[in-house]
Amino acid sequence: MMRATKFAIAGSLILALGVTLSAIVVGCGGSNYGHMSESSTVHAPAGEGGVTADADGRVGGEAGEVRFDPSVAIAEEAFRQAAEEDDYESSFQTRREPGIDFRTKYLERKRDVEINAQDERSKLSQGQVNFANSVTPDSGLIGTVSVDANGNVVNAPVRPRASRPAFPASRDSIKVIARLDPDEELWVISKSSDVDAERERRVGAEDAVPGAGALMCIRPSIETPVAAPLKHTEVSASMSGYISAVNVQQQYENPFDVKIEAVYVFPLPQNAAVSEFVMTVGDRKIRGVVRERKEAERIYEAAKSQGHHASLLTQERANIFTQKVANIEPKKSIDIDITYFNTLAYARGGYEFVFPMVVGPRFNPAGSADPVIASPRGGHPAPAGSTQVQYLRPAERTGHDIGLTLNIDAGVEIEHIHSPSHAIETETIDSTRAVVKLSRLDSIPNKDFVLRYRVAGERVKTALMTHRDERGGFFTLLAYPPAELESLERAPMEMIFVLDCSGSMNGAPIKKAKTAISRAMKKLRPDDTFQIIRFSNNASQLGPSPVLATAQNVERGLSYLDGLSGSGGTMMIEGIRAALDFPHDERRLRFVCFMTDGYIGNEAQILGAVHEKLGESRIFSFGVGSSPNRFLMNRMAKLGMGAVAYVGLNDNAGEVMDLFFDRISHPALSNLYVDWGSMEVTDVYPRRTPDLFVDRPIMLTGRFNGNEPTTIRLRGRAGGEFRDVLIEVDPRECEGRHKGIPNVWARTKIADLADEATYAMSVDPAEAARIPMAIEQTALQFGLVSAYTAFVAVDSLSQTEGAYGVSVQQPVHVPEGVKYSTTVGR
Repeated sequence: MMRATKFAIAGSLILALGVTLSAIVVGCGGSNYGHMSESSTVHAPAGEGGVTADADGRVGGEAGEVRFDPSVAIAEEAFRQAAEEDDYESSFQTRREPGIDFRTKYLERKRDVEINAQDERSKLSQGQVNFANSVTPDSGLIGTVSVDANGNVVNAPVRPRASRPAFPASRDSIKVIARLDPDEELWVISKSSDVDAERERRVGAEDAVPGAGALMCIRPSIETPVAAPLKHTEVSASMSGYISAVNVQQQYENPFDVKIEAVYVFPLPQNAAVSEFVMTVGDRKIRGVVRERKEAERIYEAAKSQGHHASLLTQERANIFTQKVANIEPKKSIDIDITYFNTLAYARGGYEFVFPMVVGPRFNPAGSADPVIASPRGGHPAPAGSTQVQYLRPAERTGHDIGLTLNIDAGVEIEHIHSPSHAIETETIDSTRAVVKLSRLDSIPNKDFVLRYRVAGERVKTALMTHRDERGGFFTLLAYPPAELESLERAPMEMIFVLDCSGSMNGAPIKKAKTAISRAMKKLRPDDTFQIIRFSNNASQLGPSPVLATAQNVERGLSYLDGLSGSGGTMMIEGIRAALDFPHDERRLRFVCFMTDGYIGNEAQILGAVHEKLGESRIFSFGVGSSPNRFLMNRMAKLGMGAVAYVGLNDNAGEVMDLFFDRISHPALSNLYVDWGSMEVTDVYPRRTPDLFVDRPIMLTGRFNGNEPTTIRLRGRAGGEFRDVLIEVDPRECEGRHKGIPNVWARTKIADLADEATYAMSVDPAEAARIPMAIEQTALQFGLVSAYTAFVAVDSLSQTEGAYGVSVQQPVHVPEGVKYSTTVGR
């Protein structure tokens, strides 16, 4: 039965709602949540018990804190350390077995620990509880806690006097603030008060919530709850062949007692063709329209000022978007649905689906024209022309979580499905179809979701998909290299390893990158050469030029690599220049390997430098960490005529590098020319056909008019000889398999034009001036969001009362494995 009881205490309104979770008590005095942590949180006992707190939010009769079973934190730390070492077994004291998902085992263990902690907390209502075995040695807490017949805490573990925090309130200020039944949870509506003002003066304005009430759900093991408008994100995707259709629903709810405008900066895949946008207000659905960006912004601002529900979706980078939702009324909700198409990566008989969940903190060199600014939650608004992302502090948590469902229709037998990043639940429909869901135990949006599934049979030689509508014919072609390339020996190589040593790489990411480089150096042959370059605020290197890969030189290189660490900014441009300015040794193939998370705000400058200085080099970019800048990684590899790979925190860095070496240990089919036969092909992208490496297919997309069976011929040079790849196709058999193909083509064209824009100004200013117009026209014609177009939706039939209230930026988690202190808090 649902029960509701209200308590008005010291400027706070506390609402106990009948649900099954345990409750946590928070201090009186408005937005004072700064003391809530696993080391200072008191959970309200069930039944007749209660909890006391002083006016500043601290619990107990002395200047102390209460710690319950801290094993959740211990388990998390053990898992983090084990993950860094690729040694999951050490967290669970179990041996590795095929088919065991160790991340799922960790999350199940964490859940069991929390249940055990709840059992311990229930003992509070029975009187005295001994915490001697629950207090960590470094906590400084000693003694026991007692609860009187009324449920009041009458004494608590205390810190030694020298380490006690300031405790301005007297014992008389302690009050009972709630008594809960077993099926109740504590909710708090915080109100602005004198205590708020005093706390804001002490800790700074960045901790303050908007000057209005906020409904908050307080959960066990959370230090500081943060009121935020985005309640939940639900992702639903369907994969057919190598194209996915994805719907993202963002559920916004106003937790305050005034109207708000919600602002959320979030990522999508860098090749996502966003083609549909729907705003749902109650039972009304308003379909968004694509307009020129400035016009869409004017429409949105006018609707916002007039009290209409309105939403605006803009693109800040190819993989960074801003969602604004205006005039959300108190305790009301608005849903936003975004639909996009994109292509899946394919290698070694397997497809990879990626859904990014958080924008990583960017470093912006001085003078960056349109920076992406990383700010603490509640920080000052960013300057005009910039994009601001606000990050939660390490112990803070909003109620935002994510659900994800993937429907796979492979068309052939599926051999294996797994996620290296998250715990998943898989339901097999039949041999060719499956449904994958994100585990509810792994729903915090702080890293990229990665799913890989392998299909049976011989590797795909080619795959052609076509679509016709009133705009004409469109196609995508996946082409594999000839098998005989694998039998050819590689020529001597010049390997340039470029390691990002900035602050965002500190810890687990740089360890992964160094492991990968170390593995590659040990695979070099004596007739190869190598160089190691590091960059952060500046760049330095092992020596003035590449050296032969003798045993002595490799040992010296490994010693240099071992001494590198992460700190400072990300002046990646210095690393680019240092890596590409070496005189080229014509006897060797030059491969430049960038190991970085890509957390920079000046991507255009980097891509322009790659185009200018590339020469005969081939760039292989390795995105490192849980949420790398995939837009930058993919574009660098594309411009650099190389390939891209990703080293997640749960990936084996050595295995990733082994696959790379296996790929480059055979000649590529380079300088490709394509004869399309009778397909009558136009507007093919990318315009410069990439090299065809062993086990790495290329994807081409374009328009066509032909309708008869024909033979496509790819011709390239490998091992000093010209080689052909013949592809028999029949456009009629492939037609209509996916309606997203025209959008994929348009998005690829826009990406190609955007790449051109990064260097066109220095080559041909007149040509550069026409590029924005070409991008805008393509986006408008195909209904896509771009840097120059935006989606806007307005509910013109309803109007809310009063001004639109305050703008509330949705704070996000720092990506898993990235240190707040070296990125946001620096």
